[in-house]
Amino acid sequence: MRKYFGTDGVRGIANEELTPTLAYKLARAGGYIISKYSHHDGQKPLAIIGTDTRISKDTLKYALMAGFTSVGIDVIDAGIVPTPAVAYLTRFFKADIGTVISASHNPMEYNGIKFFNSQGFKLADAIEEEIEDLIEQMENKKDIINSPTHNAIGRLVKRENPKEAYIDFLQKTVNTDLKGLKVVLDTSNGAAYKIAPEVFKRLKATVHTIADKPNGLNINWDCGSTHPQNLQKAVLQQKADIGLAYDGDSDRLIAVDEKGEIVDGDKIMLICAKHLKEQDKLKDNKLVVTVMSNLGLHISAKQNDIDLSITGVGDRYVLEEMLKCGYSIGGEQSGHIIFLDYNTTGDGILSSLILSSILKQSKKKMSELAKIMDIYPQVLVNAKVDNKFKQTYMEIPEIAQKIKQIEEDMAQEGRVLIRPSGTEPLVRVMIEGKDEDKITTMANELAQLISEKCK
Repeated sequence: MRKYFGTDGVRGIANEELTPTLAYKLARAGGYIISKYSHHDGQKPLAIIGTDTRISKDTLKYALMAGFTSVGIDVIDAGIVPTPAVAYLTRFFKADIGTVISASHNPMEYNGIKFFNSQGFKLADAIEEEIEDLIEQMENKKDIINSPTHNAIGRLVKRENPKEAYIDFLQKTVNTDLKGLKVVLDTSNGAAYKIAPEVFKRLKATVHTIADKPNGLNINWDCGSTHPQNLQKAVLQQKADIGLAYDGDSDRLIAVDEKGEIVDGDKIMLICAKHLKEQDKLKDNKLVVTVMSNLGLHISAKQNDIDLSITGVGDRYVLEEMLKCGYSIGGEQSGHIIFLDYNTTGDGILSSLILSSILKQSKKKMSELAKIMDIYPQVLVNAKVDNKFKQTYMEIPEIAQKIKQIEEDMAQEGRVLIRPSGTEPLVRVMIEGKDEDKITTMANELAQLISEKCK
């Protein structure tokens, strides 16, 4: 079992679980391991660091810089930029390592450290395990990493304006201006607070921005993609065409139509996939989604003659499927959407620009585009189980029979999805269907049965 890396980097409460000491060790070990897999052409390895707006960003950033430079790696400080900006800039500057200091949509007391390789992709599990092994050696006073001296020590280096390079990239992905479009942006007091409004203004949209005054403490606080209620109000007050909300590190997007109704990741993906199909740019006619995407998406995709590739929960699995087959778009209901023709990870600003350009080109209202699918009610109930049953509950005849009965009762107008929790002694029961009261009863009955049979 891993000690440091979770599903998306190393996270914890800043200065308690994620300390400057740990950040230093991560950079020292990570820099040493990752640079082994890069080609420097005789030059010093190069790392780039970007952060969100949390108060803890500085203590962690300088600890990372100390770790990288102590093993002979030069560092570019990109400042406050979105996570996807670091993925892009790692490639743009031909860096060996991209590093993000952010805990995404989590509260401000948390922070995280995530590495990208030289191609802008998250690290493979095997490399993260190598880094963990090396940190363990360091903690056991067996540091095998040489510390260079003289001119071999790494240093902070200047490059052309990283933010400007990312803005230029974003502008070039949209082949039209957005003149005539009134947009409200909720930047979550996070990493997008300057860049998102700037790129929309350069594309000639009329822009009103909320949650754009970060103070180190208010990131994700009652704002952003996980709390869009203020954006909904602002869209109505401003009589805007569309509202766009990012999370703290701006790798997610949730939209709001001109009526103040939420347009979630499933709808955004389907709108974009349909547009790509019409432009003959939807690779193999495939949209990649996870098992948690709404049943309405499955039904609408079939109606629009779009094929689905379905993965486990997590953007890591979406990306793996996209890379394996070369698909052009994939993502999650949460708004983490990957356009692989442009970037190597979910990019909230990029997604918002693409959606806005589709809106303008369509000459329709956002609410009309959002009618592409009906959202079926989803009910999620947790069933407490003994850990030994987390993978074997389907082997119990009563449970298998109950699931079969529910699926037959819904007659192709609903579905049952059951999956074990990755961290707790729980099995998560999710049922979708047209009748919310009916599926709520079904979900509670099934969860109760699983708990009773899996004690």
